[in-house]
Amino acid sequence: MEMDKLNEYLQIALDKVVFFLPKIVLAGIILWIGFKVVKKIIQLLGNALERAGFSETLRPFIKSTTGIILKGAVLFAIASVIGADLTGLVAILAAAGFAIGMALQGSLGNFASGILILTLKPYKIGDWIQLDDKFGRVEEIGIFSTDVLTPGNKILIIPNSMITESVVTNFSEKGKIRLELDVTMPYDESFPKVKKIIIDALLELPKVVKDPLPDVGIQTFDSHSVQLLVRPYVEPDDYWAVVFESNKAIKSAFSANNIKVAYSEGVEMGAIGE
Repeated sequence: MEMDKLNEYLQIALDKVVFFLPKIVLAGIILWIGFKVVKKIIQLLGNALERAGFSETLRPFIKSTTGIILKGAVLFAIASVIGADLTGLVAILAAAGFAIGMALQGSLGNFASGILILTLKPYKIGDWIQLDDKFGRVEEIGIFSTDVLTPGNKILIIPNSMITESVVTNFSEKGKIRLELDVTMPYDESFPKVKKIIIDALLELPKVVKDPLPDVGIQTFDSHSVQLLVRPYVEPDDYWAVVFESNKAIKSAFSANNIKVAYSEGVEMGAIGE
């Protein structure tokens, strides 16, 4: 009786081996060929992304994500060949994906914005940009955030979703930046005279671009003085240096030419010191 039971179990085991062995062999072949094909696809994708001009930050991410998806497809195909029931697994993965998505809504928004920034390239590393009251040079563009170095040598880590949802000013896009400096002059002073004094003072500064020439115009009139707008062109990296140098040079030129200003407390004219 025990021998009959043993023979029965052996027969069942043999039947299982005969049934599953071809599937296992086929699964192994699919695995080997599938991973070889995935590797080749990722290689071709990397070359295509490089030729298309995708950034070095975005290319590895796209390649790795595509590789994971394709390898997952190969494993699902193998599971189907073996005969595994994938219904429960798919349901679990869908529920897990939904839960993770809800928990990472903010991060996913930053991630999507990072993909847009790296793809559309509204700015690049080294550009001077301004976002609301935040101004600085782009140091790094990541998937989730952009690092900006301020003139005060502080690193601002700005979430990418904030950048795509706001107006970003790129000062480096055209190669030169036009400064906008506010200067006042008294009503009884000659505007052509003051304009020439300002332009001559600015042209003495080595970091001010000489072509095109600085522009000086009347912006508005207030109760005490005429408001001028002075707009010299500078290279992006010289932005703050020229702001300070220009204000200093204009003040010195006003002092040397006896140009007075009106103080806000009254209309009495006051002298400008050195």
